[in-house]
Amino acid sequence: MIVHSPATVEDLEQLFTDAAGRGGKLELRGGGSKAAIGAARPAEIVDLRGFAGVVDYDPPELVLTVRPGTPLVEVERLVAEQGQMLAFEPFDHGPLFGAKAGGATIGGIVAAGVAGSGRLTAGGARDHLLGFTAVSGRGERFVAGGKVVKNVTGYDLPKLVAGSWGRLAAITELTLKVLPRPKVVRTMAIEGLGATAAQAAMAEAMGSPAEIGAAAHRPPLDGRPAMTLFRVQGFAPSVEARCATLPRLLERHGRAIALPADEAAPLWSSIGQAGALADAGTLWRISLPPSAAPRLVETFEPLGGRWLLDWAGGLLWLGFDGDPTLVRRMAEMAGGHAMLVRAPIDLRDRIPAQHPRASGVMALEARVRRAFDPAGIFETGRFLDHADAH
Repeated sequence: MIVHSPATVEDLEQLFTDAAGRGGKLELRGGGSKAAIGAARPAEIVDLRGFAGVVDYDPPELVLTVRPGTPLVEVERLVAEQGQMLAFEPFDHGPLFGAKAGGATIGGIVAAGVAGSGRLTAGGARDHLLGFTAVSGRGERFVAGGKVVKNVTGYDLPKLVAGSWGRLAAITELTLKVLPRPKVVRTMAIEGLGATAAQAAMAEAMGSPAEIGAAAHRPPLDGRPAMTLFRVQGFAPSVEARCATLPRLLERHGRAIALPADEAAPLWSSIGQAGALADAGTLWRISLPPSAAPRLVETFEPLGGRWLLDWAGGLLWLGFDGDPTLVRRMAEMAGGHAMLVRAPIDLRDRIPAQHPRASGVMALEARVRRAFDPAGIFETGRFLDHADAH
């Protein structure tokens, strides 16, 4: 395997220009924590960890500019020291693939659009990316967005590049909006609910005046009962008042109790990072309307499927080694889409990681990629879509 380790923007420009000229294929990579997602590919690796470090951090303005190869743990530590956070709660995929945590980079997080339980109310990575600089597949550097929270000039390329999986350009610098860390965080929980009852309770909580920050459900696992979780955060008086009202608001669903912080934290981690399914051979991430989640659970649980619900039911993590076409079909019938996160290599080589889109959408996506990468140097075959055969 050929690995390139560019250290300057000029290095990237030359590398991409050369690859286009010789028909080379390049895979952009940070810490490699998500490298096992998708099909095997013979591409050369472009290691972007040489682009690391903080460029500028202005806590009063809630703005951080950083290079993409900076480890996620360093970014989180930096903002935590100022009482701030990445509100979309990104997480390191490494442990899902048997690696130690700590490998994920902030560029890889943004490129893959990674978000945890906080996405329910805070939005995803795309909603917090204010601007970036990058080098396109043409070997040309460009700038998009800005370094202020409100910027309305030009096209909204930050939302396009977030979640693009490195198929448009190599980010060399990115600016993120950070938010104050809540002064107080409390978790209320109801024990023993099934999927249907849990989804109903979460829906009622989200529609209530309690201003729930996150809601999730973990079925019975490891000898522990099912737990439906509701996170309440903010200033102490407000949090205490809202937590006091939740038992009454949810009383028809069950008895809501307060969980100690040291008990709640691992529960949130096991759901938001799919840690409770770390031993599942095949792992799917299904985004769907929350009301449709119980039906999918009812379909796959009798077939041996193991599951977790996040985003008040809008995200279903499914460990299921059975027919992948059934997963995709049920996700579509529910109005959602299923991403294949982890699977044996033979399955990854024949089942696309990303949910197939309608032909018109696929064609539009291909045209957008060709605008940034006309020679197709980033089309490595990883996602098994039509444009990978370019």
